[in-house]
Amino acid sequence: MIRVAALYRFARFDDPAGLRGPLLDLCEARGVKGTLLLAREGINGTIAGAAEAIEAVVAHIRGLPGCADLEVKYSSAAAMPFHRMKVRLKREIVTMGEPGIDPLTGAGHYVKPADWNALIGDPRTILIDTRNDYEVAVGSFAGAVDPRTKSFRDFPAWFRAHRAELEGRPVAMFCTGGIRCEKATAFAKAAGIEEVYHLEGGILKYLEEVPAEESRWRGECFVFDERVAVGHGLAPGSHSLCRACRMPVSPEDRASPLYEEGVACPACHGARDEAQRAGYAERHRQVKLAEARGQAHVGVVVKG
Repeated sequence: MIRVAALYRFARFDDPAGLRGPLLDLCEARGVKGTLLLAREGINGTIAGAAEAIEAVVAHIRGLPGCADLEVKYSSAAAMPFHRMKVRLKREIVTMGEPGIDPLTGAGHYVKPADWNALIGDPRTILIDTRNDYEVAVGSFAGAVDPRTKSFRDFPAWFRAHRAELEGRPVAMFCTGGIRCEKATAFAKAAGIEEVYHLEGGILKYLEEVPAEESRWRGECFVFDERVAVGHGLAPGSHSLCRACRMPVSPEDRASPLYEEGVACPACHGARDEAQRAGYAERHRQVKLAEARGQAHVGVVVKG
């Protein structure tokens, strides 16, 4: 069984480039795969590997400046959900594109999963999903506002357009692992919204800790690896991934006449020409041939 660790930490890194080499070397030496992002504002990413290897990498990250209290969301996969290890340098560990936002000192109030239901059960609370539209389509909290954003960069514009509706009421935000809603609450507070909260540890922590019978979550949670989506207890979900457009595909989508495994799904069926479809079909054929030989096709991650 492969251990998967989703993590982030807002911190102050004076020299992110100097941290990259040792971190990448450790991951590669331990057989850990995935993606980690480094920026002056901290670290973000998801990695997978043997349990002892993941613990070694997490211990290394906790030794970085300001990361001693790093929180990690653990789950498991039947097979390695990543193809390679990448440690990338970025301007932001989650891209909002708004200068001067400091989640380290300006984020909203943290709310633990055990206390989340009481907050969002208050009829005065405005609950906002800070994720992208295709993620929301897979699942969300009952009654949450969907900004219908294509990327997190779109969130500030949506917020400014709806700011007046949020004034004077508790505002609660959430996302997959906590990083986007933490930055979004810092943005909201900088814009003058006073009572702002976010779900500590994100949806993943909530699904891990809150029993299904008490949960206000509906559907599954999209994740950015080959598991595609998870449910309560972080059990693997029912969604797969369209290899043409990289969007999540539900069981209903797979039953559609517009779905062709490895080639197209209802979301992209009309957006591909015959040459593209033929290319996807050939790639899918090669993947199946590799699977029959017990090999991973180059560039394709084995689904866990």
